[in-house]
Amino acid sequence: MHLFLSQSKNLALAELVAEVKKGSSKWIKTKGTAFRMFHWQDGYAAFSVSPSKAAAVERYIARQREHHRRRSFQEELILFLRTHGVEYDERYIWT
Repeated sequence: MHLFLSQSKNLALAELVAEVKKGSSKWIKTKGTAFRMFHWQDGYAAFSVSPSKAAAVERYIARQREHHRRRSFQEELILFLRTHGVEYDERYIWT
């Protein structure tokens, strides 16, 4: 799932993600028995975006289903981190 939003400086990212996961989990479980075992993965990734790139991010999110047919989320995240020089340890990304 991709979200593009403005975050209050008064709310920690972890709290925001926890609320999104909690609320959406409660909602999806009202949609039928097929969803009763739904749960979110433990982790998440978050990135800041320059306002000048907002339109590009919105286009990307609108096309994410098509985009992820060609490249998995895992492949994309690693490429993104490498492209932007972000150090990471794969032992901690996929847990």
